[in-house]
Amino acid sequence: MLRWIRQQLGFDPPHQSDTRTVYIANRFPQHGHYVPQRFADNRIISSKYTIWNFVPKNLFEQFRRIANFYFLIIFLVQLMIDTPTSPVTSGLPLFFVITVTAIKQGYEDWLRHKADNEVNGAPVFVVRSGSLVQTRSKNIRVGDIVRVAKDETFPVDLVLLSSDRIEGTCHITTTSLDGETNLKTHYSVPETLVSRSVSRLESLHAVVECQQPDADLYRFVGRITITQQGEEIVRPLGPENLLLRGARLKNTKEIFGVAVYTGMESKMALNYKCKSQKRSAVEKSMNTFLLIYLGILLFEAVLSTILKYAWQAENKWDEPFYNQKTEQERNSSQILKFISDFLAFLVLYNFIIPISLYVTVEMQKFLGSFFIGWDLDLYHEESNQMAQVNTSDLNEELGQVEYVFTDKTGTLTENEMLFRECSINGVKYQEINGKLAVFMAMIFCEELLFLKAVSLCHTVQISYEQPGDGPGDPFSHANGFSSQMEYYASSPDEKALVEATKRYPGGYTDLPLFHRYKLLHILEFDANRRRMSVILQTPSGSLLIPPPQKGLRTLVVACRHFSAEEYVEVDRLLHEACTALQQREERLAEVFSFIEKDLELLGATAVEDKLQEKVQETIEALRLAGIKVWVLTGDKHETAVSVSLSCGHFHRTMNILELVQQKSDNECAEFRLSQLKCTYDKNYRLLHGLYSCVIPTLPPICRIKEDHVIQHGLVVDGASLSLALRGHEKLFMEVCKNCSAVLCCRMAPLQKAKVVRLLKTSPEKPITLAIGDGANDVSMIQEAHVGIGIMGKEGRQAVRNSDYAIARFKFLSKLLLVHGHFYYIRIATLVQYFFYKNVCFITPQFLYQFVCLFSQQTLYDSVYLTLYNICFTSLPILIYSLFEQLVHPHVLQSKPALYRDISRNSLLSFKTFLYWTLLGFCHAFVFFFGSYILMGEDTSLMGNGQMFGNWTFGTLVFTVMVITVTLKLALETHFWTWMNHFVTWGSIAFYFIFSLFYGGIIWPFLHTQDMYFVFVQLLSSGSAWFAIVIIITTCLFPDIIKKVFYRHLQPTSTQKSQVGYLGPGGVCLPTRHPPSKVAVNKLHSAETGNAWRSHPQHGTFTQ
Repeated sequence: MLRWIRQQLGFDPPHQSDTRTVYIANRFPQHGHYVPQRFADNRIISSKYTIWNFVPKNLFEQFRRIANFYFLIIFLVQLMIDTPTSPVTSGLPLFFVITVTAIKQGYEDWLRHKADNEVNGAPVFVVRSGSLVQTRSKNIRVGDIVRVAKDETFPVDLVLLSSDRIEGTCHITTTSLDGETNLKTHYSVPETLVSRSVSRLESLHAVVECQQPDADLYRFVGRITITQQGEEIVRPLGPENLLLRGARLKNTKEIFGVAVYTGMESKMALNYKCKSQKRSAVEKSMNTFLLIYLGILLFEAVLSTILKYAWQAENKWDEPFYNQKTEQERNSSQILKFISDFLAFLVLYNFIIPISLYVTVEMQKFLGSFFIGWDLDLYHEESNQMAQVNTSDLNEELGQVEYVFTDKTGTLTENEMLFRECSINGVKYQEINGKLAVFMAMIFCEELLFLKAVSLCHTVQISYEQPGDGPGDPFSHANGFSSQMEYYASSPDEKALVEATKRYPGGYTDLPLFHRYKLLHILEFDANRRRMSVILQTPSGSLLIPPPQKGLRTLVVACRHFSAEEYVEVDRLLHEACTALQQREERLAEVFSFIEKDLELLGATAVEDKLQEKVQETIEALRLAGIKVWVLTGDKHETAVSVSLSCGHFHRTMNILELVQQKSDNECAEFRLSQLKCTYDKNYRLLHGLYSCVIPTLPPICRIKEDHVIQHGLVVDGASLSLALRGHEKLFMEVCKNCSAVLCCRMAPLQKAKVVRLLKTSPEKPITLAIGDGANDVSMIQEAHVGIGIMGKEGRQAVRNSDYAIARFKFLSKLLLVHGHFYYIRIATLVQYFFYKNVCFITPQFLYQFVCLFSQQTLYDSVYLTLYNICFTSLPILIYSLFEQLVHPHVLQSKPALYRDISRNSLLSFKTFLYWTLLGFCHAFVFFFGSYILMGEDTSLMGNGQMFGNWTFGTLVFTVMVITVTLKLALETHFWTWMNHFVTWGSIAFYFIFSLFYGGIIWPFLHTQDMYFVFVQLLSSGSAWFAIVIIITTCLFPDIIKKVFYRHLQPTSTQKSQVGYLGPGGVCLPTRHPPSKVAVNKLHSAETGNAWRSHPQHGTFTQ
């Protein structure tokens, strides 16, 4: 038990040696000296809390907030010393804030636990005690033999033992890991491939020794020792033998493998970034403002304490006749008295720190997050999926995004390749309705040879769904392709081309297209040659069919004929190069070059990587909004560039800089020298000097900065990025930031996160957003300020670990430009309004001490102190923060540039904060001195000559303050709904009704009745009503003049858009057209209740 606790706390790691030994089927040695290694279980954990650490961890995170920690100190001070106010005034709001926040965060984490339990509880089959047993995924142990069937994902990292194929191979897709959709082949060692049954596996005696877990998806070093008839056979293990968790089995009925890495030690989990508490820029600004207000509070408390002792320097004020000191008070320490008085003033002024701000912010974020899910524009009808909010703490961060990092496969694209057109013998053919448009009544020899070349030069495999166990004979379908046929390809281009040749020539069944060909050699694709070739044997001899020069989704198709004598020489050269132990790659390259020459050009093909709907429009909208888009993908360089061009990430006129295929650190050593030389020679090609093998047409970085006409795009691959980040991050980021678009290809998952972190921690501290749909994007999603998961075809890992989830990339536009804009302006005003109204609240309390000899007498009744932020002024700002719209949503989407007006936290700048603070002090001075002047000369303002007292004076100040701060928010409101009217005027009415009720009854449970009949007497005075009207007008009239002046002389682009979109009377048009009845029925069938209400948009705009 103690060891388990230490492991949970991270003090006792499960393994300590450099390698791990895995006994297949957990058959441990029988001798007594063996001590089994301890391994992690197979649970995946994406949650942040557990039952054991929720309370302490959540309390720690909450008390990191300055306001929470401050009120905790104030509450403890009120408990320890005699203070002017009750401890309840601080303790109750603090308890409410902590409780509400804990419930919200606990609920969100419970949803993560629920998602984890679905994964950990998935059924799997393992071999135990000589039989195949069904169990849950979380129960798999290292050493268990696991069976995985076709189209299932691997629940752990497995070393392949056998498959249903005779050669012991299997095919998998790793789309959810590295974004690649191509089919990969994995192998078992010869000694285990025969163990295809449970009985044979039970008799298998083998041990796997391998490295400890690491995050590199493409690295695995190990060996397997098989004992057969008393003899030990050792075979090496590499990445081709390892099946990674999250990958999917394809074109193979079933496989058996031994678990080597489980749970959070699997390579997929190691590529997850540790989950941390994300904090928005607004929250950080709030903490900064709180520190400033804490400084103001300390200044006021210290000043009041000093002035009190200065005032009491005279004996008549130190010990007046009506307040004689006791003997104990006379003999007490002066230092302790000073500290006690300082703490008492601190408690008296503590409401200048608005703890209710956090309550309102939490409620605003939680309630406001439902609008994203209710938005019909973010609903994807085809998949019946709505937008999802996993973390409501970052709503306003959606309005501050400066960089978007996006995955390619499944995020920008649909993972579907479509054949579009081809060129044969100089004639262009286009696909129309499943046929090539130029094909007429007959097919010529050139077209037939081209189709043969395309249909034969590939590594596509075919699967037929047939009743029975074994795979069917492909040639039994030769005269009529089966509708159950499915293609599996190592490249999506290959699959699209083979499917195209299956459709052509449509209807010409009498053509002799069905032949058997013997595959002799495959010359695999590599980045240097940019081609792949096959050598086939035909009835007339040997034929080479290579499609060379793979580029922008185009393939050039060519062929070469060999005689029998030529093929013998080619076969000999290939065999010698393949079996060479030294310089194998160089010798193979020479042989390939010898073979792939003197080619006969047949034609070219064009394949389209199908983009998601409105991807181009979305990227262009983000660019107009001032947001830079970076594409981070694990796909190949050529594929990534092609998609970037087609989706509008790269423009055709953009100057593309390439930083690829860097393999040695020696080239990177020129980096600093190039930087220095660039200082003296602006025409020096920096990137060429930086990496000697980069294309020589690259312009220097100095020219990038000075060129405001030509846009530049940068392409960098994972290997080159690793070298560039070795001590040269600053210059690399300088190049990137001066490029309009950046594409990073062949990226490992942790490299994606590293790029995001590099930009996030740069001196400018930009707000970043990462969006992806696969497990390979989880680290990037968790690293960015805002993480968005796409509900795509690559599993739910990204969605579970994201802050928000949407069904399509196109929804990102409205999520940022509309929802992000609204959330930010609402919460920015909320934060500054709270500080403003609390300055108005407490400053008169501070000024009152000057007229009461700093006796710590409170100006307001304790009930008013408690209810000011809870009841009297809370609802108007809450409703404002839920429904406020500066401009119509249609305008925000049609004018993305308006997003720039709120960028860089502009509404929470120090200048704006200073304006609201000074405004609060000015209004507070008007409240206090206006009331004092109107009442100071003649306090007998009652009709019967009765004089006002201090409680009447405080109530007058409080009444003016409640009305003024409420009307101030009304002036700031641009979008009026019935709820705004109800809470604005209702709050003022509630204050009057409550005060009349509270002051008109003798309450038996109250010790003092200071406010009895005070409010009634105040309202019965005409002079008091005159003072209320004059003071409120004095406070708000200059603000109205300022708004009118600035709107007409210096209007912002947002204000211009307000004027341009409003109709007569300022009435706002509906946000969107009402959905069709069919759509409404689908929405209500998808979710019960009222969850699919659209965002409340019907209201009135005011200027």
